[in-house]
Amino acid sequence: MTTPNRVGRATPITAATVRQRPTAMPIHKYGRYEQVDIPDRTWPNARITQAPRWLSTDLRDGNQALIDPMSPARKREMFDLLVRMGYKEIEVGFPSSGQTDFDFVRSIIEQDAIPEDVTISVLTQAREELIERTVESLRGARRATVHLYNATAPVFRRVVFRGSRDQVKQIAVDGTRLVMEYADKILDDETVFGYQYSPEIFTDTELDFALEVCEGVMDVWQPEEGREIILNLPATVERSTPSTHADRFEWMSRNLSRREYVCLSVHPHNDRGTAVAAAELAIMAGADRIEGCLFGQGERTGNVDLVTLGMNLFSQGVDPQIDFSEIDEIRRTAEYCNQMEVHPRHPYAGDLVYTAFSGSHQDAIKKGFEAMEADAAAAGKTVDEIEWAVPYLPIDPKDVGRSYEAVIRVNSQSGKGGIAYVLKNDHKLDLPRRMQIEFSRIIQAKTDTEGGEVTPAQIWSVFQDEYLPTPENPWGRITLRSAQASTSSDGTDALTVEAVVDGAETTLTGTGNGPISAFFDALAAVGVDARLLDYSEHTLSEGASAQAASYIECAIDGRVLWGIGIDPNTTRASLKAVVSAVNRAFR
Repeated sequence: MTTPNRVGRATPITAATVRQRPTAMPIHKYGRYEQVDIPDRTWPNARITQAPRWLSTDLRDGNQALIDPMSPARKREMFDLLVRMGYKEIEVGFPSSGQTDFDFVRSIIEQDAIPEDVTISVLTQAREELIERTVESLRGARRATVHLYNATAPVFRRVVFRGSRDQVKQIAVDGTRLVMEYADKILDDETVFGYQYSPEIFTDTELDFALEVCEGVMDVWQPEEGREIILNLPATVERSTPSTHADRFEWMSRNLSRREYVCLSVHPHNDRGTAVAAAELAIMAGADRIEGCLFGQGERTGNVDLVTLGMNLFSQGVDPQIDFSEIDEIRRTAEYCNQMEVHPRHPYAGDLVYTAFSGSHQDAIKKGFEAMEADAAAAGKTVDEIEWAVPYLPIDPKDVGRSYEAVIRVNSQSGKGGIAYVLKNDHKLDLPRRMQIEFSRIIQAKTDTEGGEVTPAQIWSVFQDEYLPTPENPWGRITLRSAQASTSSDGTDALTVEAVVDGAETTLTGTGNGPISAFFDALAAVGVDARLLDYSEHTLSEGASAQAASYIECAIDGRVLWGIGIDPNTTRASLKAVVSAVNRAFR
């Protein structure tokens, strides 16, 4: 007896029926990366349980990769941001490359902008005149590191320097000696001085030669108790899988002499798109420190992303020792300094990363919030005191300065998530969630009818036409002139409103348990049956002349509509919001 085909006559899909085809791309031009012979590797069983040391190179590696390098003002803004966030090692420039970088290093030293517990780092090539200029930039600094590098990879030895291994190694050794000599000559005893060396293009350098060069440098520097050396092994070009990168770090960590006096530093770039993974695995393999840039800024595909790395630790319950609690402020400052936008899908910081456009995702998130509240109540704790567990949200958006309102706001736009952002960013209007949904449907109807995209100016024009009649575009049954409210001894509010109703000057009076309730009572006299459903307000600016925006959700003759009112007086703003909703109902 044969079993009938479960899908009728159709042939089931199997691996044999799905075949990728060879391409005509020139595969022969590219070789495979070299694996590391380390069969007893230990890093796969390691876990990251504490934060590494961090160095931000936004002001050096990040800055040199910008189309428009930072002005001194933008550099200072970035430096101050990094300090506020908690970075204790900051590479601030390449002072021998030009007067701009030199002057910036001098400015933050002379203006006493560097906190006592922050170490600045400056980069130099291994040439005497450049080393002297670099050390000179640090005169008067409290804590400073000179970072010297030279390329050690075979293709550089053969094509660029045309030198042997011994000659390339000698460049590193002589450069280290010169750094020490000029530090002794130029810096006084008040400067806590450190040294960092990078065998540049470590990812392409033979491991035995990288080790040999690092050992030669250490023979000159003589690391010991209280005299650390930083050995930075840069993935100048990312060449291999993160696992092989980790193998190279474990091999170096095992074979370096004087390892206890070495800070082993990882500096990944993102050419293969795996810099974050490479950095994390390198830490598991023995690295002590990570160098990178906020949001992955850097040459070509970028340096490793310090925001993602830090937040990855946070999401696993490990303190990154860097403050990301105001992620939008960090992003805005970085965008200003770099003159480059952070992608809306950037992990943790992008505009859309806590967004679910799918209805099933939205439903799961909603149920997750409800379950968190129920679990917290059952445990007699607050939601912040129990373990986070909401579908599709790896962290609580509130922990990085995002609000739940913002999360739901973007989710509710059905692909028009920028609508609410435009109103808030350009006009300071922070619409309640349900009002966002209502207005997004109006915009959706416009795009469905007219096609194409809607510009910010068009969004504002449609919003005004829908909610805020202007002298150029007056509409509606009611125009508010003035209002006077009073409260009796029993707490009842009485309201007198001067208004234009259906073209006639009219006085309306009403009572209630507040001005809005009293206004609803007054409107009944002109045939308006209205009931309050929701209300919120916020200021649009600060100071004595600040205006308030009030948002009212009303049930009016069986329809649910929102209105908005803007006025320096919060009571008038709320009454205008009622008028906005009522006028929309009878429009």
